[in-house]
Amino acid sequence: MKKTETTIKSKRNLKPLWIALAFAVMLIIVFLPTHPELPVAGQRALAILAFAVILWMTEAVTYPVSAAMIIALITLLLGLAPDMANPDVMLGTKNSLKMALGGFSNSAVALVAAALFLAAAMQATNLHKRLALYILSKVGVKTGAIVFGAILVSIILAFFVPSATARAGAVVPILLGMVAAFGLPHNSRLGALLVITAVQSVSIWNIGIKTGAAQNMVALGFIEKEFGVSVAWSSWFLYAAPWSIIMSVVLYFVMLRIIKPETKAVEGGKELIQGQLKEMGPMKSAEIRLIVISLALLFFWSTEEKLHPFDTTTVTLVALAILLSPKIGVFDWKTVEKMIPWGTIIVFAVGIALGTILLDTNGAQWLSDKVFGAMGLDHMPLLATIALLSLFNILIHLGFASATSLSSALIPIFIALTSTLAINANDVGFVLIQQFVISFGFLLPVSAPQNMLAYGTGAFSVKDFLKSGVPLTVIGYLLILLFSATYWKWVGLL
Repeated sequence: MKKTETTIKSKRNLKPLWIALAFAVMLIIVFLPTHPELPVAGQRALAILAFAVILWMTEAVTYPVSAAMIIALITLLLGLAPDMANPDVMLGTKNSLKMALGGFSNSAVALVAAALFLAAAMQATNLHKRLALYILSKVGVKTGAIVFGAILVSIILAFFVPSATARAGAVVPILLGMVAAFGLPHNSRLGALLVITAVQSVSIWNIGIKTGAAQNMVALGFIEKEFGVSVAWSSWFLYAAPWSIIMSVVLYFVMLRIIKPETKAVEGGKELIQGQLKEMGPMKSAEIRLIVISLALLFFWSTEEKLHPFDTTTVTLVALAILLSPKIGVFDWKTVEKMIPWGTIIVFAVGIALGTILLDTNGAQWLSDKVFGAMGLDHMPLLATIALLSLFNILIHLGFASATSLSSALIPIFIALTSTLAINANDVGFVLIQQFVISFGFLLPVSAPQNMLAYGTGAFSVKDFLKSGVPLTVIGYLLILLFSATYWKWVGLL
């Protein structure tokens, strides 16, 4: 306990230093001599990106606070930069403020907000918990069966709960309850096995389903703006779900191999789950209405651009309106406003604004040319390029606790890279594959919010998580390369 308190205290003491470093790096980049190919606005956008990346990697301030600082810096630094259309005059803070707030008008932000409301509806009615309990009650009491059940719960919830943290929050307490029912401590081998399996499965299905994670929306927001292409829910599923299915099978065998539980069966676990289901009582009318709305939503998502003209965001917003409507909805505004992480929406919008500015000011293009050009990517075959970029992506993720912020930083650069590389490939597909890799959160507890939620239970050590994360990351990476060479070419992604 003392060690943990000392670590937290030392991290707090370092925060002012990280903030000072972020400002120092930003100012150094601002005052560097300008490059002929890089407009002043682009150079300042890169300075703000460096500032943001340092704050995001060190968590020197919370993400919403970093968003407020980024808005202020965009407004001031770009406002005092020459207008790209007319370099003889300043852009002006009025125009730069519009750019800083531009992310709030992106349809991807509306989708993330609506998805958070949908996740809150699940939490308000406890439907996600009932669904998890029901599935686990059917899989049996053998350890292997419960591991399978934990993976299955994560998969099914991914279709209906567009929040990785909410999905992990639903299933982890149930699994720990089963461990306790057997008379084992929460940090037993069985506890570690079940909890790590659940959160690794959540990360796998963040990739498999378009609406599974907020970072997917970040990437799609940039793709839609820059390429003018929208990726339908069913198209994403066609591309990514096979990868996630194979990885789910890999996860099952990896977990049973590396963490040997104390017992081969959890006697009493089934009775505990049945007891919790009984405690919840019969299904309430609000839950039934939420099931109907969720199934309808899934139908409209999966048939987007096939049976109807409505996009994912529009359909989700309509569902949100129904969820909030008196009599037919499941909660009121007073209930829901306490359950929504409003800071997440702000961070999301500001991340999109910063990425858009990097693209519009040529900052992303210049950085892409310098960094990836120096690596010689423009002369490499497509598969080698994907291999190198994916490896870069995995390594840089070690410093990020949020895949959403990582998407905000990297996707604009990858988009710019598509115009640099002389590759015969679908630009959208090339960027999407890197987005899939951005969602790799398998290595460390700090790699994703759902990992931290599970780590907070004390059920496993960092070493336990790393033992599962290394083989999952290596196999996942190799599978990305195999799919790039075969399946994704066959289905037209590349």
